[in-house]
Amino acid sequence: MNGYEALYRTMLLEHEKVFAAQDTEALETAMQEIASAARVFVTGAGREGIAARGFAMRLVHLGKEVHWLWDDTTPGMKSGDLFLAVNGSGCIGHIDYLLDRAKETGARRLIITGSPEERTPSEADACLFVPAMVYKGKDPRTVASAQPMGNLFEQHLFLLFDILAMLLTERLHETHETMEARHRNIE
Repeated sequence: MNGYEALYRTMLLEHEKVFAAQDTEALETAMQEIASAARVFVTGAGREGIAARGFAMRLVHLGKEVHWLWDDTTPGMKSGDLFLAVNGSGCIGHIDYLLDRAKETGARRLIITGSPEERTPSEADACLFVPAMVYKGKDPRTVASAQPMGNLFEQHLFLLFDILAMLLTERLHETHETMEARHRNIE
């Protein structure tokens, strides 16, 4: 099982490098956008989308009104709301479409990406650049990875979103107990 140990050590080192390279001012901006939004509308595709959906769940636990775009129960977006999209490569067509529609509603737009120079992040109101290698990404500032495709970016989102949730807990004057009280209770 030498291969196992080598792989987990490589993965941990990659994540450590991404954390060290993270712009904390951009994290602060993202937290301000989330904290000040009346409602948060979240989207993402593939494994990035799964991470975004997990973050949406934590935002609900933090007392935010959150909607996953494309769900049939998603209400209309308006000024005061936040469109939060994970778009690792920065050029996913349907997210470009949603960015444009969100602008028409007057909502703020926050894009989380590994490719901030692409269309979607460059046209957003705020961008959180996660410096991890992403599938089809081209930004030379990202941490290279021995893993396939966008694994590093996708994994790192889960870790980063959990840190953001913990930081937002204090900012929103929440506790673990108030969060737990909002957890689904019909399991």
